[in-house]
Amino acid sequence: MSCGKPHDVPCSEVLDQVYVYLDGEIGPDECAKIREHLDECGPCLRQYGLDQAVKALVARSCGCDLAPEELRAKVLTRIREVRVEISQLEYRPE
Repeated sequence: MSCGKPHDVPCSEVLDQVYVYLDGEIGPDECAKIREHLDECGPCLRQYGLDQAVKALVARSCGCDLAPEELRAKVLTRIREVRVEISQLEYRPE
């Protein structure tokens, strides 16, 4: 997705980080870069709006249900395992 105009931050990078941006989990410099891109790029702004709406809908529908601590621990463990597997694949000599 792109509006066809050059940007300091590519559309693909903005869209990859849109949920992290929505959650406020990035630093102020990255946040400013994404905000600037969204101000300049209509297609990315529309996608951001859709992602924002989905996030709000999920929060309304599921926001009060907490996952059991055991499930949370299992999910976090699996995420760590997958990260290790991906790291090993990325750095494997050919």
